[in-house]
Amino acid sequence: MGVGALQPDVEKMPSAEEAERRPLKPVDGGAANSMSALVLQPINANVSFRDQAYAALKQAIMEADIYAHDDELRLDERQLSQSLGVSRTPIREAMTLLEQEGFLRTMPRRGIFIVRKTKKQIVEMIEMWAAIESMAARLATLNASDADIAGLRTMFDEFRHSTPAEHIDEYSDANIAFHQAIIGLSGSHLMGKTIENLFIHVRAIRRLTISQSDRASRSIVDHMRIIEALEGRDTELAERLVRQHSLDLAAYVEKHCDFLE
Repeated sequence: MGVGALQPDVEKMPSAEEAERRPLKPVDGGAANSMSALVLQPINANVSFRDQAYAALKQAIMEADIYAHDDELRLDERQLSQSLGVSRTPIREAMTLLEQEGFLRTMPRRGIFIVRKTKKQIVEMIEMWAAIESMAARLATLNASDADIAGLRTMFDEFRHSTPAEHIDEYSDANIAFHQAIIGLSGSHLMGKTIENLFIHVRAIRRLTISQSDRASRSIVDHMRIIEALEGRDTELAERLVRQHSLDLAAYVEKHCDFLE
């Protein structure tokens, strides 16, 4: 049966109140590595169920803290079907696409899991991110408006009178948004698409390590220097600072993140 012919399970379709974000409950024996890390919203019938399930799952995977647990996060079709309000068929089709893209992997007799990378792979991803984001910074000095660059400062207004460590979760979100914004300021759609598959892992590692070894305090200093270089349209300096900022993260992961092995 084609995707367009699928109909939602009316009895499972959520009400407006249920359309709020809600985490999935633990599966796989209630272990810590459950889908509670995924936040999903029910989808509607205006677009292909498969396409919407794909988009919702991909977004949830990218926002999950997949390295915060010792084991991989396992997905459960039944729970996903209930959370998204559709039958299992589009869920399976969406997960097949995500597996082809390298986000998921099937383990015989165990289920489908979100892919985790080794330390070596993470370091290589961060190095690739450093190359792309530094070029994005270079392009931002040439293409971004003054207003757009000034907008980077507002991301850290909350931390002017307090240290990032006092609001580590909020700072972690601002930190990730900052790096995404640098890519966006480049004006290059292709750069954004290129780093998409890196983002899930680099984001998760940034979130995990930002509270360690006073990295948050050093991070905000780096960010301010990067913003100043962008504001001054100093192409070479902006490119160099952004690249070094990510390479410092790669070096930290190499030295301290043995749990990734």
